Amino acid sequence: MPPGSAITLRWVALALGAIPAPATAQTDYRNLDHDRPTRVEDAYTIERYAFDVLMAYGVEREKGGGTIHSVSPEIAYGLLPNFHLGFQAPVALVDMAGGAELGLAGMTAFAHYNLSAEGGAPAMGLRVDGVFPVGRFSGSDVWITAKAMLTRSFGRTRAHLNGAVRFGPRGTPGLVESPGIWWAGLALDRTFYRRSLLIVVEGRVEQAARGAPLAPTGTVGLRWQWTPTTVLDLGVARGFRADLGPEIAVAVGVSYVFGLRGLMPSGRAGRAP
Repeated sequence: MPPGSAITLRWVALALGAIPAPATAQTDYRNLDHDRPTRVEDAYTIERYAFDVLMAYGVEREKGGGTIHSVSPEIAYGLLPNFHLGFQAPVALVDMAGGAELGLAGMTAFAHYNLSAEGGAPAMGLRVDGVFPVGRFSGSDVWITAKAMLTRSFGRTRAHLNGAVRFGPRGTPGLVESPGIWWAGLALDRTFYRRSLLIVVEGRVEQAARGAPLAPTGTVGLRWQWTPTTVLDLGVARGFRADLGPEIAVAVGVSYVFGLRGLMPSGRAGRAP
């Protein structure tokens, strides 16, 4: 071997070791994330040591007039077995009769823990979000939202039940975040394995303030595994009241799951099925 070959091979090996390695994501299209494509999500977390980078675009036409466009970048990391942390910073574009305005719509840090996998009982999960008033279109206060999640499988069909409560001052919510002090929802999804496709329908109800009327909303969506590590999703929602909820809301997104070799020891823990 020529004298410089050993050094060259060593540098090549180091460079290859720094390249992100795809995480095990061949069934990632089955994961129902928060607002992707429905508000209801499943009880499971991402795989330990995996990064999940998401980018979503949404457009919502309000019943009172005006249209809200949003771009929501998000990243989550599987820090521990059945536990991940994440961060989101949505940007909103408000299109009103007087013109359009662009601005940050708050910042959210969240933690999701999968308490148990399915067995004799449904899988159970708990998620806590901290929403901070950052940007011109953010809410007026710091809020904490706690959400409980149940997931139950029936062959290729799964049922998911979510309930969430918001804690904090009575203030104005941001343009992109949920305005309710509580909400509850039920979703059913169906997996088509040969097509790496999942279709989901959701019904939820939300209350903006104590004593306020309930706002029911329905959503249909799908998730498609484009590549082993890339998932595309689409969701369409509509409010069922003439005075509350979106007239129509559409969201499309893409997510990419990967791992860094330096953070993935051979004895890593995987995501629950």
